[in-house]
Amino acid sequence: MEHRGVHGTAGIGAGGDTGNGSGSGAGRFGGAGWVAVVAAGCAVAVLATGPSWALRRPEPRPAVEVVAPGAPQASTLPAPAETSTPPAVAGASTLPVVVAAPSRSDLEVVRLDPDPAPPGGSTTVHAFVANRGPDTTASPFTVVVTLPKGVSAEGPYFPQDCQVVARGRQVRCAFGAGLPPLESATALVPLRLSPDLQLGPLPGGSVAVHSADDRDESNNRQPFDVRVVEPTAGS
Repeated sequence: MEHRGVHGTAGIGAGGDTGNGSGSGAGRFGGAGWVAVVAAGCAVAVLATGPSWALRRPEPRPAVEVVAPGAPQASTLPAPAETSTPPAVAGASTLPVVVAAPSRSDLEVVRLDPDPAPPGGSTTVHAFVANRGPDTTASPFTVVVTLPKGVSAEGPYFPQDCQVVARGRQVRCAFGAGLPPLESATALVPLRLSPDLQLGPLPGGSVAVHSADDRDESNNRQPFDVRVVEPTAGS
């Protein structure tokens, strides 16, 4: 088979590349060596014009992005926003709520009429409530004092947080749980009598108590009378 020699020097690029794109290989010899390349069944000898140490590894070159005509340009999409975890609700609790069971207590209103007072004078309603037992009260209770016509509530009250409601016709006083059996609690509601009242008893007042514990409501309300009397000397 006839071999044709390809004479000439292999082109050396700026980075020391040979014209065949291979800067180093197994067929390199020292000094002015030959690089043997076999292609299409024929031996092609390429004479290296420089010494072997002159063949350097090709320098990396920046990649060139080729965009076909008419193709949309690549765009940089913004990074998706990070998903944030909502903060935990402050004060949230999974503990069960314990509700006190009603006690076997029986609240009773004891009738006490206020002291007599002259027209334009003052007196005080003692709203007296007793616990007949047998248990200590486990729930709060409310004492409601209803006023007769011709009088008005005039503080200070006991307890201090008593509230005047129903357009001034009632005073409500709240008491906490824990009243022992055979013990009592008293709300104090001062009254001012109208100066034009007639002498004699003034009916229409009452004291009532309300509690979730109390199962017997037959003794939860009592009336009271305000006696209007003549002014005493020097009053």
